[in-house]
Amino acid sequence: MKSFMKNTPAYKRLVPLSEESRDFFVGKKVLITGGSGFLGSSLAQSLVELGASVTLLDAQLPLYGGNRFNIENVLEIVEFVEGDIRDYELMRTVLSGQDVVFNLAAQVSYLDASDQPFEDLDINGRGHLTVLEAAKEVAPEATIVFSSSRMVYGKVIELPVREDHPTEPLSLYGIHKLLGEKYYAYYARAFGLKTVSIRIPNPYGPRQQMKHGKYSIVGWFVRQAMDDGALTIYGDGKQARDYLYVDDIVDAFLQVSQKGAGGQVYNVGTHERVTFTEMVDAVLAATGSGHKEFVPWPEDYERNETGDYIADTTKLEQVTGWKPQVMLREGLEETVAYYKKYKDHYWST
Repeated sequence: MKSFMKNTPAYKRLVPLSEESRDFFVGKKVLITGGSGFLGSSLAQSLVELGASVTLLDAQLPLYGGNRFNIENVLEIVEFVEGDIRDYELMRTVLSGQDVVFNLAAQVSYLDASDQPFEDLDINGRGHLTVLEAAKEVAPEATIVFSSSRMVYGKVIELPVREDHPTEPLSLYGIHKLLGEKYYAYYARAFGLKTVSIRIPNPYGPRQQMKHGKYSIVGWFVRQAMDDGALTIYGDGKQARDYLYVDDIVDAFLQVSQKGAGGQVYNVGTHERVTFTEMVDAVLAATGSGHKEFVPWPEDYERNETGDYIADTTKLEQVTGWKPQVMLREGLEETVAYYKKYKDHYWST
């Protein structure tokens, strides 16, 4: 285990923390895997503010989003452990005594999943199985939240997409995310663990990995626009998507850990229908630089193109009361402001 003691960044919170969450988490022991990544570090900020006792685990693998700058302002408060979810003995150690676990560690690129299929399976399959086996032994009462993806659905048949939509993933990344969901549901049924999965669409916001475009198209376009580059639109750009701001995702994590039903999966998404071209235009407006280019679809695009995706979030809203609060333009303004201030910590790390 390694501890790091430093101090710095924060950003304007667009979704306020509820008193209900404050009452629930104060004094709770919480583990976040992938804790220095985009979602993990953002969640850590909220949990520290809510009074939780937080442990962050991150393997700091160079291809992924782990960035110690993301957590510098809380390192004097949290425990930071540099380690891998595939390490069973380590997971037994860090899971022991935890009340809530947000298991966000992952291989995060569907492109890398195709190029490195065994690595993707090892992290997104065996890694999460390791966490569940360790939790079964040392933290059987803990609530465990798994970060899944809209990619489990594959080609969209009906909009908006409900949780009972067929799951026929078009990529190994989606297949392995679905495998993770199945693991979590099984451990709920077979061993009584309280496991909850959240299917996330296209996340964006401060603290995101900005080194390459394999993870977040919105984040990558923000970087390209800030560098006065070209934002590429395939076809007519009319495909609709959910682009979900990080604060809304964090709020969903907090809410579902309190009220979600064990063994269940929940969609998150916006109530804002945005086409790809509209997203690009919003990025260009927020940055004040860059330009867009329309290009033909590649020949084999249909193998990976899901079609329009808009999530039906009724199930989550009915169970927890969660609703998305940040519209794309507002979220992009805050995202761009953050990266203009802290660019040096994301462009070159």
